[in-house]
Order: sequence, then C-alpha cells, then structure tokens
Amino acid sequence: MKALTYLVIWAAVVGMTSCRLDGKYNVGGIVTGLRGSGLVLQDNSGSDLSVTASGAFTFRSGVKTSNAYSVTVRTQPSNPTQTCTVHNGSGTIDKRDVSNVVVNCTQAGRFAYVANQGANDISAFFIDAASGALTSIGGSPFAANGSAPMAVAVDPSGTFLYVVNNTSNNVSVFAIDDATGVLIPGGAFIPTGNGPAAIAIDPTNRYMYVANLGGNSVSAFAIQSGTGLVTAIAGSPYPVGRQPIALKTDPGGNFLYVTNFTDGSVTVFAIDSATGALTGISGSPFGAGAGAVAVAIDPAGAFALVANETAATISSYSVNSSTGALAAVSGSPLATGSAPESIAVDPAGMFAYAANVTSRNEIAGYAITPGNGALTLVTTVGAGILPLSIVIDPMGQFVYAANNGSGNVSVFTVDSSTGALAAVAGSPFAAGSGARSIAID
Repeated sequence: MKALTYLVIWAAVVGMTSCRLDGKYNVGGIVTGLRGSGLVLQDNSGSDLSVTASGAFTFRSGVKTSNAYSVTVRTQPSNPTQTCTVHNGSGTIDKRDVSNVVVNCTQAGRFAYVANQGANDISAFFIDAASGALTSIGGSPFAANGSAPMAVAVDPSGTFLYVVNNTSNNVSVFAIDDATGVLIPGGAFIPTGNGPAAIAIDPTNRYMYVANLGGNSVSAFAIQSGTGLVTAIAGSPYPVGRQPIALKTDPGGNFLYVTNFTDGSVTVFAIDSATGALTGISGSPFGAGAGAVAVAIDPAGAFALVANETAATISSYSVNSSTGALAAVSGSPLATGSAPESIAVDPAGMFAYAANVTSRNEIAGYAITPGNGALTLVTTVGAGILPLSIVIDPMGQFVYAANNGSGNVSVFTVDSSTGALAAVAGSPFAAGSGARSIAID
C-alpha cells in the first residue's frame, strides 16, 4: 500500500508540472490570424511543427530545464501570402512548461471599418490591394446598434468587429463575412462602465479591454472562442486615472497601457495570461504630457509612444520587457507644433505617424531611431478636417486617417525607405458624420 501511495503522489507531481519521463518540458502557445497554408514553426532551429489553423500549438520535442528555447517561423503561409511574427518566443526552461508563445499572422488589409459618431453607424469599405483605395461595401453604412460609436476594433482572427458606443455604455458585436466584409449583427450587447471610449483586444484573441472615459476605469472581458461573445473577468472594472481615453497591449499580450487624459499619465497593468485579470505594476502610473490621448507600442515591444494633445508633444519611452515599466528616452517629449490626437507605428517599427488636429489638420511622420526610440520628423502631409484616428495596414503599405470634421477617410501610400506619405488617387473617401475611429481587417 505504501508503494502504491508513493506511485500516486509521483504521478500527481508529474501531471502538475507536465514534465516528461525524459526530464523535458513542453514549449507552445497560440497562433492567431492564420488564413494561409504551409506555416511551419521550429524551436531551437529544429523540431519542425506544421500548423494548419489558428489555435493552440505545442512542439512534439520538449526542452530540458535550464536549457534555452527559441521559437521561430521556418516557412511563412501562402494562399494567401501572410507574415507571421513570433512574440514571447525565447527564454530558458525553469522546471515548467512554456505556453505563452504568441504567433500573429497578418496579410494585406482587406476591409476597413469606420465608426461614425454623429451618424450612429459604421462605414465599411473594400481595400484595393494594389493602391489602398477604398470602395464602399454593399449595405454600408451599417447601424452601430448603440449610441455615439466612438471606437472600433477587429479581433486578431479577422472574424468579429467590436464597436464601442460611448453614450449607451456598451459594446456591440458584429460577425465579419469573410468573403464580402459585410457586417452581421451579433444580437448581444456587452455592458461597460460609464462613457466607454476605446477598446483593445490582446494578441491571443482571448481578452478584451475597454477604457471607460466617464468611469475612470477599464472593463476586462474573456472572449468566448468562435462566438465573439464575452464574459466579465473577476475584478473588473479596474480603476485607473482620470478620463482614460486610449489603451493598447504590448505585442506579446503581457501588459496593458492606458492613457489618462486629465492626469497626463499612463497606467500600466500586467495581464494574467491564464485569466486576463489585471494587476498594476510597480511605478504605475507613469508621467506623460498634458492631455495624454493615445498610445502606440512598436512591434518588438521595445518602445512606447504617447500623443499628448494639450501639450502638443509626443512622449517616447523604452519598455522594460520583464516588468512593463516605462522610462523616458533622451529628447522626450518631442514638440509637434500641433495637437496630436492619434498615433501609430508601422509593422517594421521604422516609422511612427501622428494625426495632428487643430489648424494644421495633417499627418506627421517620424523615423524611429533603432536602439533608443528617439523620433525625427521626416514628413508632413495634409489630411481632412480634424483627423482623430490613424491606422496603418498590416503590411505597412498604406496609412488611413478618419477625419471627424469632414466625415471622410484620407489614404496615403508609404515610402518604405523614407516614410514619406503620398495621397492615393480618389482620397479622401466619404464616410459618415463624425467619422471617429478606423480599424483594418
């Protein structure tokens, strides 16, 4: 009996640690956005693993404790051509499995969606793959199913569109028709806090976060796989600073960054990968500038940029990859000469673009200095009236700006060498009254 008891205990320990009989531990994570075929991942330049669909993956060969692991993409998907990027992909095994590797697959943007705050609807467009030009999708605009839609986000799988409705205090969900881009109402509303203004979906497509501008809080939700519906995470909503107006996760989904407009600061949370729960990190909130209104993280998760509308500056930070803490880089904040309202970083991490409102109504482009994250102005180009939202397509070919005052979208090509912008033929493209936010699928 004693021997049997020891055997049961030993089996339980093995089960908890997932350690194999050979003393090795599993390395795995999640793939999102995969549409093409032929994706092959490898660990430590071996252990090839073919992946055919989005979802969880685990390498067949384990790694012994104290040994390094390094997950890379050996073969990119084709039909359609995609670029898959690995985050949280390297480290050292410490007597436990690794399950937080994130592989994000993207392709040229297919559809664009614009929240029209004044019209209470969503404009939907086809994106011309060659030129970036926009063509209205049949049935557009679509009713937002809420009041004052202020922000939109497409999930990493490109399956659902989430619309943040500022005055009805909820988020509406739409399924995206994969062939046509048509929006199909989900039939359910997600209640938020008071005055929701922004939304972020983590790279694993498991968690959603909403900034409640009027409630000084962040609502957190777990996303139900395949349905687009959500459930509130325990502890939500989480208190932040005054008037949280924008939020963004790092590329690995380890941290959440929230800009507090009235406080001119950035609240930083660590994200529990198992539950999505948020915990404030040491040193948070971090100082920014007056009217901190938008935040962007570079693709490597090394630098963060904050647009300070009232101060007319951009704050630049290096990001501690272990703790999520922010440290101002040399030369920060950078004066912009006009109020920056939105900011985005290109997929290569070479350039940042800010939408400047007030009298200038322009887009400014900055080169990001490798190694230290300092910004250097390289281009300015006119946009529409009050450009409030700016996004870059997943391949870095085009920049899109939603112009709130003129109810349209400006589209620009990007010079991949210099970062210079040039308006595409036909730009700007008509959207709706109070075009406020834009998202690319």
